[in-house]
Amino acid sequence: MSNPSLTPPPEGQPVVMQNGRLAVPDNPIIPFIEGDGTGPDIWRATVRVLDAAVESAYAGQRKIQWLEIYAGAKANELFGSWLPDATVDACREYLISIKGPLTTPIGGGIRSLNVALRQLLDLYVCLRPVRWFEGVPSPVKNPGAVDMVIFRENTEDIYAGVEFEQGSDDNRRFLELLQEHFPEQYKKIRFPDSSGIGLKPVSREGTERLIVAAIEYALSNQRKSVTIVHKGNIMKFTEGAFRNWAYAVAERDFPEQTYTWGQWERTRADQGDEAANREQAEALANGRILIKDAIADITLQQVLTRPAEFDVIATMNLNGDYLSDALAAQVGGIGIAPGGNINYRTGTAIFEATHGTAPKYAGLDKVNPGSLILSGEMMLRYLGWTEAADAILGAMDAAIAGKHVTYDFARLMDNAVEVKCSEFADVLIGNLQG
Repeated sequence: MSNPSLTPPPEGQPVVMQNGRLAVPDNPIIPFIEGDGTGPDIWRATVRVLDAAVESAYAGQRKIQWLEIYAGAKANELFGSWLPDATVDACREYLISIKGPLTTPIGGGIRSLNVALRQLLDLYVCLRPVRWFEGVPSPVKNPGAVDMVIFRENTEDIYAGVEFEQGSDDNRRFLELLQEHFPEQYKKIRFPDSSGIGLKPVSREGTERLIVAAIEYALSNQRKSVTIVHKGNIMKFTEGAFRNWAYAVAERDFPEQTYTWGQWERTRADQGDEAANREQAEALANGRILIKDAIADITLQQVLTRPAEFDVIATMNLNGDYLSDALAAQVGGIGIAPGGNINYRTGTAIFEATHGTAPKYAGLDKVNPGSLILSGEMMLRYLGWTEAADAILGAMDAAIAGKHVTYDFARLMDNAVEVKCSEFADVLIGNLQG
């Protein structure tokens, strides 16, 4: 097993953190993983659009210096490793990278390369903005009402992977310890002899850093509310604690910028509904962000029936997984849904396509590159290159409004012009230049 030899572009410089902020040179080195299956097709389209947007916005004064790194099937074929150490090291050294979809290895070992990268680099926020591009086919009546940003905790919850397989020695030992030391908890397991066991760690530290990131994002982007989504009515010491810690950190760290439902409840208990409502109204009128909460299953209903009531959502790992894909379906599907995984403290971030590898379409120049292109737009915005990011959104709006789309949208739109993956990039680049 060997590691790839990575030679950085001689013209480039790394992005670094200085005094808690990203310092971005005009020629940043950005590692990329092209991905498996359709990954090479969508990466070729994406990199052309990103380079064109930067050129259009900055007239040659800025340019990304790309560095290929390896993960997935290509890495395994070339180096005998699904996730070489050199790849993780490069993501850590250069801080910001982008990747296509990756195959999940079969037969043990790493369960998910995506999850492995998030955990190895401690990318504790999965950032998923969800908005509708006018003209994109949607199963709902008013997809334009969806304009949300999901902050999904990325490292804890059941995705931590603490599991004991049914019938294994570790499972047996764990159940014996539980029965001996926590008999009342053991009794809650209906069929212990045939049960697989998983643990659900949720920490105050993990909660606080996620909520801080969500509130800071809301403040920086003129958002009006942060909704804490949880299942604390059932899981009181994990999901319920997540809710309570979230309210506490908002009141502790952002007392002048936020107003919480926790404050409303205390005022209501002391002075009544009218006083609590007046206090909240005054706080919001003065520009404070409302921090509220919602039960997860109700949220999945209300983002469909009352989407305008949600703005920034902060939630745990599993809830966020469900919500991200459910919301993506309302605005056109995961084929056009972007995503980023970020550690705001170290600055490390990986932006990625949120869909799978779709191997049956590999090499056919057919699939929609929108997810990776829009993830690249997120990356540019994270770099602070907002002019280039805005240009990509404008080009995407124009392409879809003009009905020049890939097959997934064309088959659902009247009078659409179906284009290939590479041709969709051509359309976007033409819109940038026009």
